[in-house]
Amino acid sequence: MKFFGIAAAPYAPDKFKEAVKVFGPVMHDLYGQTEILFPVLAKFSRDYLYANGTFDEEIVRSTGRAVPFAWMEIMDDDGKILPPGETGEIVVRSTIVMQGYYKRPKETKEVSKFGWHHTSDVGVKDARGFITIVDRKKDMIISGGFNVYPVEVETVILTHSAVLECTVIGVLSEKWGEEIKAVITLKDGAKATGEEFLASCKDKLGSIKAPKSVEFWPELPHSAVGKLLKKDIRAKFWEGQWRAV
Repeated sequence: MKFFGIAAAPYAPDKFKEAVKVFGPVMHDLYGQTEILFPVLAKFSRDYLYANGTFDEEIVRSTGRAVPFAWMEIMDDDGKILPPGETGEIVVRSTIVMQGYYKRPKETKEVSKFGWHHTSDVGVKDARGFITIVDRKKDMIISGGFNVYPVEVETVILTHSAVLECTVIGVLSEKWGEEIKAVITLKDGAKATGEEFLASCKDKLGSIKAPKSVEFWPELPHSAVGKLLKKDIRAKFWEGQWRAV
């Protein structure tokens, strides 16, 4: 095997390292969107592996650096380009970005604000130019007035050896507005309890970001191309409610 590409959604660093140990240093991370013709971020084995075969942990967590034909930055809501280490929306400039959505001028204008293509992904860029995706802006959970990015919680859950896949969503709460729920699929034959995950997340993230509940599903829904359908999972818990946020 020469090349194993990963795309479509962020992954847990521990799972990535597991894959490298199984398949070898052929794992590569690629990032793009339907609105962009080719991937605009890339991470290769020469980026995340030192010469002695150990991992550069910071780079393992990242999605990669901008490819030569794209400019990638982190932007705040007011259109300001943020310095390394600050979190904001990932924006792109490139000749391969679409001209616009067909017959949807309002949406085109919104996604092209300040002269950059807006990805709706939240990320942070380091001093070396590597960008780490924190989450989707639309997936952010607001619980008790605090912003919680699901990927941060999912990353902790995925460190458990029994977990095959998981997602974290916000569900209706009369007290908090939204509360955090984890939906988990375990590996075949593996066993774990919800209490284990609640305690682990609380220990590593604090009580605000820790899930309030856990459900185990035999499998999670995916699209035809394998992308996890978080909106379908979320819809199950908001069905019949007068609001969806």
